[in-house]
Amino acid sequence: MIQAWYEIPVFYFSNPNSLIGHEADVFTPAGSSELDYELEIGAVIGSRGRNVRPETAWNHVAGFTIINDFTARDLQRAEMAIGLGPAKGKDFATAIGPVLVTRDELADKIDNDRICLEMRARVNGRVLSHGNSSALFHTFPKMIAQASRDADLFPGDLIGSGTVGTGCILELGPENTGGWLKAGDLVELEIERIGTLGTKVTARPG
Repeated sequence: MIQAWYEIPVFYFSNPNSLIGHEADVFTPAGSSELDYELEIGAVIGSRGRNVRPETAWNHVAGFTIINDFTARDLQRAEMAIGLGPAKGKDFATAIGPVLVTRDELADKIDNDRICLEMRARVNGRVLSHGNSSALFHTFPKMIAQASRDADLFPGDLIGSGTVGTGCILELGPENTGGWLKAGDLVELEIERIGTLGTKVTARPG
């Protein structure tokens, strides 16, 4: 990653109208042949905040869920080369669920600014990704402080952690995983004490 990635907890705004739930279907968007999953933990904002300080950021978190930020890598690659985006490479489907676990239920897993939860991704029952949320470079308090800088966060806003290390086919290499996701694949993301988020890849309609 470029140096700026380590210095700024940079983020992008995704499409709230493309959220799908547990056991929903997803298909590869038009013009793409490189559908990928992303293994992420999400923090749901519970109280409004602006210019939140990292040391008080946990007070604004209602709880946690699992996020699969599906990505069309070939579309993303083309968009990012222009210097804009991601847009169509990301806005078609983001799976969340299966439940919201409140922050107090995971209090024993929070140590200062880090939350420590085991994370796994399986495709058709085969474990491809395995990591821990404590290894994420940018912590949720820093992400929340950055997102709320000169802007309001509202209850219900969802802050994604970004992909845990090796938490996607892009990082693992499609040659090592059996290729990109395809119709018929079952993607399961599991996070300790939150559960398993399942998504079935289906053929594109029409």
